[in-house]
Amino acid sequence: MSKKDDKSSSFSRREFLKISGIAASVPLVIGPTVVKVEGEEVAVHGPGAVPVTLNVNGKDFHAELEPRVTLLDALRENFDITGPKRVCDRGECGACTVLIDDRAVYSCTTLAIEAEGKQIVTAEGLGNGQPHPVQEAFVNNDAQQCGFCTPGLTVATKAFLEKHPHATDEEIAQGIGGNLCRCGTYRGIHGVVAQMTGREPKGTAGTTMIAQHVSSLKGGA
Repeated sequence: MSKKDDKSSSFSRREFLKISGIAASVPLVIGPTVVKVEGEEVAVHGPGAVPVTLNVNGKDFHAELEPRVTLLDALRENFDITGPKRVCDRGECGACTVLIDDRAVYSCTTLAIEAEGKQIVTAEGLGNGQPHPVQEAFVNNDAQQCGFCTPGLTVATKAFLEKHPHATDEEIAQGIGGNLCRCGTYRGIHGVVAQMTGREPKGTAGTTMIAQHVSSLKGGA
C-alpha cells in the first residue's frame, strides 16, 4: 500500500470513528430520534425512561418507562392490573395473555411502548364490569382449579371464539393450545368452547365431546 493510500485510509477510519461517536451519543443527548428500517421510519427511544400512555380496558394509564419494560411488567408493576400472570416469562404458557386490538398476545414478550395507541384488554375488562359469557362458561364447566392460568385462558378463549364461532374439535385443540393449564382442566376448557358454540348447554360438554372424539378415533383404527 502506498503512503498516499495509507493516508487516505487513515482519514476514512478517523471519520468513521467520529461519525460513529456522534451517532451513539444522539439518543443520550436529544432523546428519541427516527431511523429508517427497510424504508419505514422507526422511532428510537431510550435508554432512559420515556413517557408512555397505555389504554387498558378503556382507561388511559400514564407512566415513565424504560423502553425495555414489557407490557406484563407495566400492567402489574405500574398500573396494578394483575389479571395477566407471570409464570414462564418467556412466551410459552399463555398465563399473561391479553388482547391488543382484539388479537391475543403474550404480554411477557411484548414491549409496553409497542402497545401505545392500541386498545389493550385484560381479563378484568372482558365483560365491562360484569362476567363475560366465556367467564361464566368457565364456571359452568368447572374449567378452573387453582385459577392462576384462568385469566389468560379466558382471554385466549374469547379471542378464539371470535374467529371460530363454530369450532371443530381439531380447531379447539389447536386454537387454545398456546395456553397451558398446570391443573389439567382441559376437559372443562374444551367444554367451555363446546358450550359457547352451542354443542351442550353446560357441565358435561367437554366430557361428552372428548368421549365422542376418542370413540371415533377407535372406530377408525
